[in-house]
Amino acid sequence: MLKLRRFSTQDAGFSAALEALLAFEGAQDASIDATVADILAQVKRRGDAAVLEYTAKFDRLEAKSLPELELSKAKLAAAFAALAPDAKAALQAAAERVRVYHERQVQQSWSYTEADGTLLGQQVTPLDRVGLYVPGGKAAYPSSVLMNAIPAKVAGVQELIMVVPTPGGMVNELVLAAAHVCGVDRVFTIGGAQAVGALAYGTETVPQVDKIVGPGNAYVAAAKRRVFGVVGIDMVAGPSEILVITDGKTDPDWIAMDLFSQAEHDELAQSILLCPDRAYIEQVAASIEKLLPAMPRKEVISASLSGRGALIQVRDLDEAIRIANQIAPEHLELSLDQAEAWAKKIKHAGAIFMGRMTCEALGDYCAGPNHVLPTSRTARFSSPLGVYDFQKRSSLIHVSSEGANTLGKIAATLAYGEGLQAHAKSAEYRITHR
Repeated sequence: MLKLRRFSTQDAGFSAALEALLAFEGAQDASIDATVADILAQVKRRGDAAVLEYTAKFDRLEAKSLPELELSKAKLAAAFAALAPDAKAALQAAAERVRVYHERQVQQSWSYTEADGTLLGQQVTPLDRVGLYVPGGKAAYPSSVLMNAIPAKVAGVQELIMVVPTPGGMVNELVLAAAHVCGVDRVFTIGGAQAVGALAYGTETVPQVDKIVGPGNAYVAAAKRRVFGVVGIDMVAGPSEILVITDGKTDPDWIAMDLFSQAEHDELAQSILLCPDRAYIEQVAASIEKLLPAMPRKEVISASLSGRGALIQVRDLDEAIRIANQIAPEHLELSLDQAEAWAKKIKHAGAIFMGRMTCEALGDYCAGPNHVLPTSRTARFSSPLGVYDFQKRSSLIHVSSEGANTLGKIAATLAYGEGLQAHAKSAEYRITHR
């Protein structure tokens, strides 16, 4: 029988128990960090040669030169053409839904002119070049290609460079097909920290990018953390999370499977249920026991639920909402009546799934909003990946002669107050009537 925590908010010590449940040690393992530091240093110093050596060592993929590991656009197109009709249709439908949603996020430049003729504003421009890391081999996620590449393209990114490891030459055709659908410009079959280094520093073959996005293992996460500042990154994500709030009226099998949907990602993933009905919680527990044996990834699910999962009884739905805001989950399902009204009370969540028919899995693949979401309570201050992550803003300032008289006096006064005489004089030079 699965060992699954059951709590009640009325238990003595509940707050401490919840805090312990949510705790996740995100500190980088020292040995991983040391290995990654060496890999990045080698790639920065030796470029293609280092990338080739690490690719042969870690991915068992030999090549005489790095250009041999670049896939042509014809190869990507062929992968798409070879898909079964249903897979091809699903990929295209998902891509179109993601594209339509993200087109609404595009930021526009703006400006206004003051009475004295001074113009102020903001100019929005896309990043020039972005690197997309996609897991490869057995852990292949075409959905990650869609969710990272499409908003970049919608933003107007000029060149999108994708890296995807192919351990032992294992290529996932659906990933390549997704790259074709999204219009990825170049694809290299490299992975790990060496691929992150190649994107961050540039090599003889791989061009340096401005930002690196996409998920990866602990080595990839450590590499992204280390190159931040040289390039931008999307985030350093923790294990996946789902929090389900239900009133006890949803089929318990559905809720059990929704909890499984995140637990199957990783032994460290977290699945939590909040419900005011104790009898219903036991029904969900029974559904978990009934459905788990048939799941292909039952060992991973079991480890996840036993290690970081919980079924929690709350006093009422208002208390459930308060706890949800404290947890700030990556995925929040509101499987209850009047879900949209309850959603207005949520302050912190990566994505909110409203209603009994809205399972989180739909968001992972095809609903439209991005599935790259803040984890580990970072939804308190972070947002989902979007077009805005691939655009940047420049301030526009065009001061008129009349404006220089007014602003120059203000600036000079403040500059003298800070002891910065050159600042003050620079402003005063523009004052025509002193």
